[in-house]
Amino acid sequence: MNRFFTALRALVLTAAASVGVIAAAQMPAPPEIAARSYLLLDVTANQILAQKDIDSPVEPASLTKLMTAYVAFDAVRNKKISLTQTLPVSTRAWKMPGSRMFIDPKMQVPVEDLIKGVIVQSGNDATVALAEGVGGTVEHFVEMMNAQAKVLGMKNTTYKNPEGLTAPGHTTTARDLSILATRLVRDFPEEAKYYAIKKYRYPGTPSTNDTNRNLLLFRDPTVDGLKTGHTDAAGYCMIATAKRDFPNLTGGRRLLSIVLGATSETVRANESQKLLNWGYTAYDAVRLFEAGQPAATPAVWKGKANVLKLGRPEAIVVAVPTGSASKIKTQVSRPDPLVAPFTKYQAVGSLKVTLDDQPLADVPLVALEPVEQAGVFGRAWDAVRLWIK
Repeated sequence: MNRFFTALRALVLTAAASVGVIAAAQMPAPPEIAARSYLLLDVTANQILAQKDIDSPVEPASLTKLMTAYVAFDAVRNKKISLTQTLPVSTRAWKMPGSRMFIDPKMQVPVEDLIKGVIVQSGNDATVALAEGVGGTVEHFVEMMNAQAKVLGMKNTTYKNPEGLTAPGHTTTARDLSILATRLVRDFPEEAKYYAIKKYRYPGTPSTNDTNRNLLLFRDPTVDGLKTGHTDAAGYCMIATAKRDFPNLTGGRRLLSIVLGATSETVRANESQKLLNWGYTAYDAVRLFEAGQPAATPAVWKGKANVLKLGRPEAIVVAVPTGSASKIKTQVSRPDPLVAPFTKYQAVGSLKVTLDDQPLADVPLVALEPVEQAGVFGRAWDAVRLWIK
């Protein structure tokens, strides 16, 4: 059982780290986006549809709080804290500048309310209180954030605080933010509901401080997150995600836009909406294989089974320019020969997708079922057959 979960975790990490760029084939030109850098990701297909300077270092401002939430959600899942548990508000938390939840040291605030204060109100006071509750100290919590960033494959991210105020060396990239946002939605699907909350305030705090700064939540019913951020150095930033119904895709199609360094709150919302709308109209989503459906069943040697089922536990979907689905071709690339044993979800080759004979996507394939090693005589017989081959 431990081997299964280890393999499954490795699979998820591989999929998240393999976010790639649609390249080489002729692709639709994205709209002009008024931002320092931006990225549009088809989360369902795991493909980048549009980008600008996605590996350039940027200040994340309050987008930092996405990692704060990730670490907090993980602590709840592992029962280090509970949603109903109350946490004290330290003087340090109370005196935090910038966006606030307006909590003070006289209060004992439930963890779930602090999470809402972090996500909906972007409260720096709530962020520090939550960080102290999870990590013991802010400094230790920041160490947890950086360790988690490494685990997720965020190679160009360094956190210096949990709230996102400007600090030397506190930087990330649009690509790393896409990894974090995608993993946040996939790893904590139940907790994603917090990012869709339009209004929230803690009892006893100002009623005027109750509105989510993500304007798209109020404009587009398909948008269900994620986070905004702003400092003088970072400019106005937004990560927005939408899920819309799409033909032949059970559960809908999710896109994620990242706009960094816009000039105002309105501009970041408008440019994010522009990217999302363009992605849904300029690209179709094509389901190549159902979840758990083998993309190939090559022969396997020295195993108790004769074939190895290669595919993905989730549906294999690719994004293609609108109207070009009939032009795509697929080819499985894998080691040869395949020699047992294989564990469930072990990575074995990839599905290469081309459009007009140009690379479009490269989807990692895994063993859908384990194949145990054959007995002594079976292995010996296959050894002879391999030698003859």
